[in-house]
Amino acid sequence: MGRDVIIACDFPSAEKTLSFLDRFTGRKPFVKIGMELFYAEGPAVVRAIKERGHRIFLDLKLHDIPNTVKRAMAVLSSLDVDIVNCHASGTVRMMEAAREGLTRPDGTRPLLIAVTQLTSTDQETMESDLWIREPIGEVVMHYAENARRAGLDGVVCSPLEAGAVHERCGADFLTVTPGVRFADGEIGDQKRVMTPAEAKRIGSDYIVVGRPITAAEDPVAAYERCMEEFVG
Repeated sequence: MGRDVIIACDFPSAEKTLSFLDRFTGRKPFVKIGMELFYAEGPAVVRAIKERGHRIFLDLKLHDIPNTVKRAMAVLSSLDVDIVNCHASGTVRMMEAAREGLTRPDGTRPLLIAVTQLTSTDQETMESDLWIREPIGEVVMHYAENARRAGLDGVVCSPLEAGAVHERCGADFLTVTPGVRFADGEIGDQKRVMTPAEAKRIGSDYIVVGRPITAAEDPVAAYERCMEEFVG
């Protein structure tokens, strides 16, 4: 897979999601289905979007004891998605279990990536709320290395950390980066952000973009702008 823009379809219903995707009459964007939509509509919405020809990142961030995550991933492996994720903080063993559960009997599986630290987390909140005192950049690197040890394909991280992750874990270790905003846009509740052009320059493989596209007056134009800035 090459560099690409993933649209975060954080809508409350299949109706609103499919209506939004109806606007894209040209190329079919890669889309992210998160907790809100999946919990509202279940696997049916994944199948409906896949039938339209979209690639899908199923963003459920599994985090539980290894056996529970393994069994849940085995269920998700039956869906024809392209990327699935879990939390790196769930330990190496949990990530290994996630990979084992996601792998189908024929040996195939979607790409599996791990969340390092959410882009809504900064050093201050990490220390005060999570009692993690190390520098956030080193925490992200440690989690990324653990994900690589567990046999995962990459991590979700801030675009600020994508280049360092590649240096530490290799060029083929994927970086999927939310927290991307246009230079003239609002940053919302994100704290570690970057523009599409900056994310490209620093080495992100995929950027996840939500409100700058979904809340735009012309979402298709906003998507094409993002593709131009990030993919070229």
